This record gives sequence, structure tokens and C-alpha cells, in this order.
Amino acid sequence: METLSLARNSRLTHLGSKKQVFESYMTSEEVSHGLKRGELIQVQTQRPLVNTCSLFLCLQDDTRDIFLDGIVARNRALNGDIVVVQVLPREQWKVDYTVMYIFSCINTTGSILTFVPQHSKTHQQPDVIMEDQCSDQDELIRKVQNTTLTDTVITPLTLSFVCQVVYIVEKKHSRAATGFLKFLPDKPFAMFSPVDHRVPRINVQLADCPEDFCSRPGDYTNTLFICRITYWAADSNFAEGQLAKTLGQAGEIEPETEGILIEYDVDFSEFSDEVLGCLPKNLPWTIPPEEMRQRRDLRKECIFTIDPATARDLDDALSCKQLPDGNFEVGVHIADVSYFVEEGNALDAIASQRATSVYMVQKVIPMLPRLLCEELCSLNPLTDRLTFSVIWKITPEGKILSEWFGRSVIRSSVKLSYDHAQSMIEAPEKMFSAAELPPVDPEHPIDEIHQAVLNLHSIAKNLRSQRFSGGALRLDQLKLSFTLDKETMMPQGCYVYQYRDSNKLVEEFMLLANIATAHHIHRRFPELALLRRHPPPKAKMVDELQELCDQLGIDIDLSSAGALNKSLNTTLGDDEYSPARKEVLTHMCSRPMQMALYFCSGVLKQEQFFKHYALNVPLYTHFTSPIRRYADIIVHRLLASSLNCGPHLGLSTQQVQKQASHCNDKKTLSKRVQELSSELFFGVFVKDCGPLDSEAMVMGVLDQSFDVLVLKYGVQKRIYCKSITGLASFHHHKVGKKSELTLVWIPEDPEKPPVEQVISIFTLVEVQLKADSAPMKYSAVLKRPEENEL
Repeated sequence: METLSLARNSRLTHLGSKKQVFESYMTSEEVSHGLKRGELIQVQTQRPLVNTCSLFLCLQDDTRDIFLDGIVARNRALNGDIVVVQVLPREQWKVDYTVMYIFSCINTTGSILTFVPQHSKTHQQPDVIMEDQCSDQDELIRKVQNTTLTDTVITPLTLSFVCQVVYIVEKKHSRAATGFLKFLPDKPFAMFSPVDHRVPRINVQLADCPEDFCSRPGDYTNTLFICRITYWAADSNFAEGQLAKTLGQAGEIEPETEGILIEYDVDFSEFSDEVLGCLPKNLPWTIPPEEMRQRRDLRKECIFTIDPATARDLDDALSCKQLPDGNFEVGVHIADVSYFVEEGNALDAIASQRATSVYMVQKVIPMLPRLLCEELCSLNPLTDRLTFSVIWKITPEGKILSEWFGRSVIRSSVKLSYDHAQSMIEAPEKMFSAAELPPVDPEHPIDEIHQAVLNLHSIAKNLRSQRFSGGALRLDQLKLSFTLDKETMMPQGCYVYQYRDSNKLVEEFMLLANIATAHHIHRRFPELALLRRHPPPKAKMVDELQELCDQLGIDIDLSSAGALNKSLNTTLGDDEYSPARKEVLTHMCSRPMQMALYFCSGVLKQEQFFKHYALNVPLYTHFTSPIRRYADIIVHRLLASSLNCGPHLGLSTQQVQKQASHCNDKKTLSKRVQELSSELFFGVFVKDCGPLDSEAMVMGVLDQSFDVLVLKYGVQKRIYCKSITGLASFHHHKVGKKSELTLVWIPEDPEKPPVEQVISIFTLVEVQLKADSAPMKYSAVLKRPEENEL
């Protein structure tokens, strides 16, 4: 450690007299040297930081962990960055802490570790597994960037080191933020304040500000800007940056939406001429005769799509034909996007970089040009389309007797919405008229389509029953949907989306196709298959949840995915609030869960790590949505190569793994953008239509606040005790893992004693959602309980 300390002190002497705020970064040579000597550790955040609090990682001896204490110790690194840290002297070690995040790290010998630190004020140890060794530094960096593994329980923690960031390996954060510009008299710069408080304030030169900003700063009080950090000196609390764009007025949907997209590095630019040049030139496009001859012709079969009513990118279609022996021929037919997206060209490059379509409330940012998404690849009705098909011979009970994969041509008979399919399921004897459905191919009568839907529904119910009896888990959480004004695209109403039998029908056959495809490509390409795994939940968090449930009197079995699924569906009673209690418990059970991840089968040597925990299957992949997911395009290419109807995949194992990691990153960002879009629209709805009253159920209790699930709208909000009007005092009480708050209300009648209200998990309360003064923000206000409710 002496060598690195001397190097650090040497750099400090050259900084001049200005006060040093952050440690200067080491050189790449010092970092390489320190990593090889075991004096430094490399770490990467795995999901967004909640605030600017501390973070932890584990050491190789499994007896201590490392504490990165606050903004100075993070040394100008932002969320998602891959960094190198150094342990500080022993006198700065800490014992008492609270841990907030999940990280992956490489320990000092180059072993790849993944762990989850726990919320704790005691000596508790994150869960860790050692999976692989690497001696070469380049190999080390590659593995930490591309691999996240699973966990096993290890020994209790005795002490925690304090460390600091000394080098940023890769700036994963976009360095862009939305926020507001503030004029500072007598300063040559303005102050940019990001909306996201995890990003530092940024000094922006006045020359970079709007022309009349200095003379009329008040005109820009409510203007939303995008600013990019260009530099952050070691002797400044503030970064330096440049305004990238003036978005518009805060509180308006389009400027706010654009800000979200830029912050989360979503490419929403128009496709370049080079990319568009990769598309078919002669329109309207028709399938070349030579391509038809190489495919199975399914155009005369009764095939149809089932999608949301507003969907335009139709990836998948279904078919179901009863055979003379009483069994069924069931087909899943997926848009053959890989036919149009040639590996290695400009179109492929932009698709691989975007990696996913991003779905927002009012629009979609497509992965591919709309000519492909909505026309040439989309399985639109009454049109010949190229597909990849999986066709099974299957019994009415759901037993698969045979399986066929191949490239095909289909002609969809009708575009059904989930509502159409649900109506058919709910009215099996009804004769539907043409007026009740979209246009239908005259070759296939409506009653033939209706019967096919009913047969698929019957088989799907059996498949679903077998999946869950076989140990699968589904953690459904409430999803908010909106009705929009067709002209303004502003929210007119909102509702909790209902997941019905028609959704379950499609899901079962998509799962069946994905599982079948995973086995097929892994058999053929054991070192190259792009698969999707779901690690089991973190053992420590599961143990803590089990302890809490035991204290709450909830009979829940967390020993396996199947046991948990059974518990969630049997232990919460059958009164009118049972669904709400199930939602709260589902949320609690979701916290220990890890994210599912794409990976290349050649990177993980032990197949036990391939397993998908929630589905309880050994192999899984994504095959069914190539219009909106790049991972599926790679899977299609592997499938085509395995069937000798396409070229060999031009990627190595490491290249597939790198793309898999990129897809993981983009999927995580896309999910967050979708959530922020929904929050944005609901904030507008509350402002325009509020205040909104609803029952709510308590989901979690802290020492000065509690979280509620607002039952009418499915949103979650935190209520701070100090902000509750009419409260005389409050008290926090915790026994084991069970936490309670006692709220003491000032009596409305001065001659009566104060009213006490106990807040614990599953407590039912009344709340009112009200718009805040900040644009697009709203709060949940706790309403005074009626005396008969206590």
C-alpha cells in the first residue's frame, strides 16, 4: 500500500493552493499495478442508486466488507459507472452502517463476486459466491463488465473497511440531466440544478446560456433544460457542463418525456440514410419466389394474432388445428426479422445498439425503422408474411408428442385484440357476427377462429396448471394504464390493467416456444447459445422476510419458487381486501428477487447457473419478440443456423456475452423509462382531475414514515409523519422485524382525549392524492381516521 500512497501524495503536491475536495485519480498504470498486487478493487453498480448514501462490496476472505462513505469517497463517479476503489487506513474502518444497493465486484485475486448487502445496523454479511478466476487484467475488466453470477450464504461480518474511488474504468452514466438554470449575480457562470439529486450541481458558462438569460433570468424559472457534464475537477464540489438543449416548460408532457429519454440514454433520433438504405427498395414489397420455395407454406392455415388493441408491431401469431386422432397441431409463428436485418450491416448495428424498443404511455421508441416494425415484419392480417414457426403435436392435456422448427410463410386471418379473444372465451356457444370483429379472411369462417381460440384456451389452462404444480412462480404487480385524448394525447382517465384468460393464453404458448427454442439452440451450440437465466432470490433477504412474515402471523413458505407461489394463493383469506393483502405481500416478496439476465452459455461453465428461478426450468431464452428485442434476433440467427437455413452466427462466445450484457443494460433502462413515463402521466392526471380519494394499504413501516399501496390506482407512495396535518405526535416501535408507528391525532373535540392510530403492514387507511407545487409531482395525504375505524 506504501507505493500507492506515495504516488497519491506526489500528485497532491502539484495541485496548487486551491483546496482539494476529491482525491486525484490514479493513472491507468498505477491502477493496473494496484489490481495485480491486490491493493485495489474494481466494482460496478447493478441498479440505480436511490440517493447519495453509502455503498458496500465484499473482500476475498469473506469476513469483512468495504464501506464507501458519501459523495467524497465516491469521487465524482455516478450511477452505473465501473470504478476502482482503494481501502483507507485501518483507523477509518467502520462498524455501524446501513446498506442500500446491489453491486458486483472483483476481489483482489480477480475472483468475480456478486452480493446483496442488507438494510442493517449490525454486523451482517452480504451473500457471495466465487465463480471464476482470472489473472490477466484485460480479462479481469472484461469479466466484471459482462458477468453477474449468483450467491451462496457465507459467514457473519465482523468489521467493515472504509474505501474511496481512485479511478473510473468506464463512465456508464450518460452524464446528462434535466433541470433548471439559476442566475448567480457577479459570477461568470450560471448554476444548473438537476432534478435528479444524485447528479451534482453543474456550473454553466454564461456564454452557453440563452442570449437574454442574464437580462431576464426570471423568464427561465420554469424552463427545463438538458445539461451534460463535461468536466468535474478534483478541487470543486460542482461539475462543469454545457447546455445540450432547451426542452420547454416544466410540467408539460413532451419536454418532460424528452428529458427522460436523454437522461436514460435512449436513442430516439431518426434512422440515418445508411440504415434506411438497408431496407427493401421496391415497395410495396412482395416475398421473392425463391424465398417462398425454401419455406413451409402455411398461408392456407387458420392463423391469427392476439395483441393489445393499439399494437402495431405484431411479433407473434397462433394456430390450432384439431387432428383426426383427437390431438391438436398447435403453432407459434414469429416474425422473421432476421431475414430483413442482415448481420453486420448498418441496420444491424443500430438495432444491436438500441437493443430494445422503449414503450412509453403515449408512444414507442422503436428498435427498428417503422417500415419493418409496423409493415414488412409485422404479422398484419390478410398479408403474406415471413415467419419462424414452432409447431407441436400436442394432446388436449398439454403433453407434447412431436415438435418442428422451421422458416415459414403465413397469412394471418384476423387481428384479434385481447378483448376480442376474451369475449370468445367467455361466450363459447355464441355465434359472433362480422360486425363484432375486425376484418376476417373469408377462407376461414368466424366460428373456425372462435373454436381455435377455445381449443388454445383449453390447452393453455392445462399447460399453466402443469407449470405451477411443477414449481413455477408468478409475482403479479398492479399495472396502471391510461386512456388518452386522441388529439392532445393527454390523460383522460386511468385504470388498473386486468390480466385475463386471453393474456394467459398467449403467455403460455410464448413460454412454451421460448423454452423449446432454448433447448434446441443449446443442444446445437452449447458454447454460443444466448439464453436467459433468473438467479434465485438473495438468501439473507429471504430469511429476513420469513422472520417478518412469521411475526406478522403469515403462513408463507419461501423455500422454493413453487412453494412461494402456492403460499401467495392460499394464505391471505377470501374477504374483499384479500387481493390488496396479496398485492402487498407480493411486493414484499419481490424485494429479494434478482433480475433475469441474458447470457452466453459458453461463459458460465456450470449449468446449474442457467436455471430460470421463477419459471422453474433449466433453460430459457427469448425467441418470440424480435421486432422489439435484439436478443431475439440473435436467437433467430442461431436457430436458422442450426436448421441449415441460415448462415453461421458471426460472433464469438465473448461477443455474444458482450451483446447479452448490453441487452441487459438497455432492458433495465427501458423499464425505468417506462415507469417514469407512467409516473409522469399519473402526475398530470392528479393535477387535472384531483384531489383523488382512495383506500390504501400499508406496505412498509419506517421510523418516521410509511409506504402505502393506493388500491384504486395501484400506485405506491410514502407518507411522512411530520407532514401529516392534525397529528399531535407519533411513536415508532419495533420488535424483531415487525415495525409499527402509533399516530396520535389532535382530537376534533378539545374535551375528548387524543385519538391513536396504529400503522403496521396491512393496515387499511384512507388517503387523498394531491398535486404538489413542483411540476408533475403529487403526494398522498393521510386522512384522519373515523373513530369507528380504530
